[in-house]
Amino acid sequence: MNDETPICSAKGCRTAAVWVLAWNNPKLHTPERRKTWLACDEHREHLTQFLGMRGFLKDVVALAEWERRVAAGEQ
Repeated sequence: MNDETPICSAKGCRTAAVWVLAWNNPKLHTPERRKTWLACDEHREHLTQFLGMRGFLKDVVALAEWERRVAAGEQ
């Protein structure tokens, strides 16, 4: 892992991220706005449940696919 490697957003985790959890808080953000958390395989389910319970989760996408979408202007 180098300084440019995306890391998991779980507290205390320094593992390389492989998932993007796209979310928004409907009380604060417009419907099309997406914020992102990154997750490793170990923390993907926990972070997904955390956001899902609050009604914030919009999408879970593999990091490589998310980066492809961003490069293509789809995100």
